[in-house]
Parts: sequence; C-alpha cells; structure tokens
Amino acid sequence: MVELETKNGVIEQARELSWKNFGKRITFYLPGMIRYGNEQGRYPAISVTGDGCELDCSHCQGKVLEPMIPCRTPESLREKCLRLDKQGFIGCLLSGGSNGKGVVPWDDFADVIAEIKQRTNLRISIHTGVINLTTARRLKRAGIDQALIDVIGSDETLKEVCHLKGGTRVIRNSLRALSKAGIPTVPHIVVGLHYGEVRGEFKALEIIREYQPETVVIVTLTNFNGTPMSKVTPPRPEEIAEVLLAARLIMPETELSLGCERSRGKDGWQVEEYAVDIGVNRIAIQSERAIKRARDYGLEIYFQKTCCSVNYLS
Repeated sequence: MVELETKNGVIEQARELSWKNFGKRITFYLPGMIRYGNEQGRYPAISVTGDGCELDCSHCQGKVLEPMIPCRTPESLREKCLRLDKQGFIGCLLSGGSNGKGVVPWDDFADVIAEIKQRTNLRISIHTGVINLTTARRLKRAGIDQALIDVIGSDETLKEVCHLKGGTRVIRNSLRALSKAGIPTVPHIVVGLHYGEVRGEFKALEIIREYQPETVVIVTLTNFNGTPMSKVTPPRPEEIAEVLLAARLIMPETELSLGCERSRGKDGWQVEEYAVDIGVNRIAIQSERAIKRARDYGLEIYFQKTCCSVNYLS
C-alpha cells in the first residue's frame, strides 16, 4: 500500500471534487441517544431481537445490540415508537440480530412498521442484514425511509468472521433486492473487519459502485470486550483514510460519511482530520479537532441529531 503521505496531490483532488459536487460544507451528526456535552441524539436505535443474534460474528457476538432499546414484539415496537413520536424524536434506527443465515425477522414486524409510519411522523431506517426481494418489497410498502446494509467484499471474511455461507453473492443479492424494491439504500463498510486487516474493503467499494447510492458510510473495527477480536489491533488511520480516499474518487457523486462505530482517542482524531482533508461530507460523533479542521478550510458547518445516513436538513 502506498503511504498516504505521498498522496497529497490526490487528497487535494478528492477534496476539490467533493466541494465541486456538494459545496464547501460538512455535517456533524449526533445519532441514537448519545450525549455530546449538553446535546443528545434524537434518533435512537431499537433492536427487534434484544441482544440475541444466532450468527455470532467474531467481531461482535451481539455486543453492538446491547445498548439498543429492546423491542422483541410488534406490540412493544408500536408502543415505543408512539412514545418516541410524542416526545418529539425525529425517527429511529431499527436493527436486530439475525439467524444463522444472516436474516433479521423483518417479516414479523412489517405490518407494525406500516402502522407506525401511518400514525407518526417518525423517519424509519432499517439495518437489514441479508434480505430477499419479497421482504424488501414488504418493507417498501410499509413505508420505511431507508435501508442500511453492511457490504463485505471478501468471501473469507464472510465465512471466517461473519460465519455466513455463500460469499459475496449473498451481499450482492441483498443489494439487488433492495434496489429492485426501490428502497433508498445506504451501504456501510467496516474497515479492518478481518481481524484488523484491510482485505475486502476495496472490493466492497466496487460492489457498491454498481448501485450508485446517494450515501456510503465508512466505519471501522470496534474492539468489544469478551469477543475473539477484543485485543485485535484496529487498522491504522492511514489505512482507513485509504478506503475513504478510494470511496471519494470512484464515487464522486455519492455523499461520504465517517460513521459512529470507530476507534476514538488519538487515532480517531487523526482519521477525522484525514476525512475532512479528503472531502468527507458527514462525520458522526465528531471531535473538536474535526470541527477545527473544517473551520480551517472555511467549510459551512451543520449539526444534526440523527444517524449519519439521514439527510434531514433538506
């Protein structure tokens, strides 16, 4: 891999390309119910399976679900969303654990999601997991606003880390189903998912490019305690920046976001600064260094209390 420091000209090209297509602006996001100083996110995450997940991926083992609001039945989901609407929340992210084939039980919740959309003003994002066309069309009829899906470009990573059979064909089929159903889709890439290695990320970008999404989110491996990857060294800031740079250059008309699941501290600050340098359009849970970097470039700065996949300002 060519070190990022030798690519200053390419970074400038990427940044200018971003500014040309999207303007000199950046939006910082506060998702979920996370606090940032005195501010709190207004787009909480809900798990329709609680903390349960049969797939048991090596990097997560259901840990990412634990802080989410558990709503294991359609009735509890209805009650929670009606309450969120009354409290003035903007929307919510629906997620959940999957079965051994990577499928989240959305068919059990499609009807109540349709009811929620009819009875409230909530925006609904769904982190789909593996999905077929029949289910995608049900969710489209239910009125969901967008689908989020992790795109993994390595057959080995899918098998060894995610314990999922079928290779990248499974991911491609899910993207195709969402596209045919007409659901706005925001693909996510986890940099370093293969035990900290950058392996299938650039292939994932190529897969995503076929669908020309409005937004792509880049996140990084997170070390969850008690998982097989709890002590794995995450990818270096330069490696993460390489993926961001490639995403910007091969999809110049797609908004690019640095998502909330990523390392913090010194390495995290450096990644955020690289992101602003490259022309990323959105950053979730930013540091003060990211804000300063944006100000140094004279960017218009906006703040939004939703998931970084949501364009609520327009």
